[in-house]
Amino acid sequence: MTMKATDPGAFRAQTPVLFDRASDFIARNVFERPTLVLDLARVEVQYDALKAGLGDASIHYAVKANPDARIIAALLAKGSHFDCASRAEIELCLSQGARADQISFGNTIKRATDIAFAASKGISLLAADAPEELEKIAAHAPDARVYLRVIVENSQADWPLSRKFGAAGGHVLSLLEQGRALGLSMVGLSFHVGSQTRKSVYWGPVLDQIAKVWENAQQAGFELGLLNIGGGFPAFYGEAVDAPTNYAADVIRQVRARFGDVQIIAEPGRGMVAEAGHIVAEVLLVARKSPLDAHRWVFLDIGKFSGLAETMDEAIRYEFVTAKDGSDTGPCILAGPSCDSADVLYEKTPVQLPKSLASGDRIIVRNCGAYTTTYASIGFNGFPPLDVVVL
Repeated sequence: MTMKATDPGAFRAQTPVLFDRASDFIARNVFERPTLVLDLARVEVQYDALKAGLGDASIHYAVKANPDARIIAALLAKGSHFDCASRAEIELCLSQGARADQISFGNTIKRATDIAFAASKGISLLAADAPEELEKIAAHAPDARVYLRVIVENSQADWPLSRKFGAAGGHVLSLLEQGRALGLSMVGLSFHVGSQTRKSVYWGPVLDQIAKVWENAQQAGFELGLLNIGGGFPAFYGEAVDAPTNYAADVIRQVRARFGDVQIIAEPGRGMVAEAGHIVAEVLLVARKSPLDAHRWVFLDIGKFSGLAETMDEAIRYEFVTAKDGSDTGPCILAGPSCDSADVLYEKTPVQLPKSLASGDRIIVRNCGAYTTTYASIGFNGFPPLDVVVL
């Protein structure tokens, strides 16, 4: 990455909302390619805010949200535990000093060799949602403590995570019985209300569903003691969300009302790191497909394949800031630079951008600290991966 100092005056004057460290750094520098600038202190503040609301629940940071080693080290110093989805993420956490008992292997789809690796490192808390996965765990990590992931049927999240992960509620008892027959310690259940669940009240129907599964398991003789409530803690993308402490506290209140005094694990990812970082990018082209076209096409030097994959189906709607904000705006179709026709960010609901926007203008994508660096391809169409600056 090559940067040089620039006069931030004009840019700052029209964007007073950006008085934070990451935005200030962007304003004072020039970037040759798309770059995520992330403020580590903001991650630490967010951890403290969530912890204050979660109380005695154990935070297992979802490493997949942003696996930068500096984030892992900072959160470890705060006392965080970690939810890992792969051997590489486990190795990362161990390399930063995390103990085995601070790591859970939460992906329900694991290689047998990776299960064995985790067991060899002393990691015992593993997730499953299928008979064959239980067989693999029993064969390669017989001392594992297993929690079963349950499909969420009524998510109100902006990015629901149903279907691919989890077992149907009616299938849970047979899985618990199989795990017990295999000699595994079946310790609890997990679920995920869906990424970017903007209001804590949306958890209620999901918790009611999981509570019924939990009660059925208890009545069948399974003494469950662990409830992994997953993630879903939201970030601000322009629509109002509850403050993190209040949000987390209300979630825990709802959980305790239904499940009582059980051990709770929470796995914030987006809610931990998204607001800590912004991406600085450049407008490559502004065009209309015909003189009568109602919408301009604005092409950026970053797209779905270079970090903004969460614009898929326009589920996550990022905020954009330019130096020309405050002037007249008009609707735009926003697209990335690649030669893939799927590389369109927002078309169903166009983005309002200044009418004077032109190629060469800088544009900032707000609150991109989560799920951008890990979604960025390595060299698709020859474009470099997303650069990262951690303050």
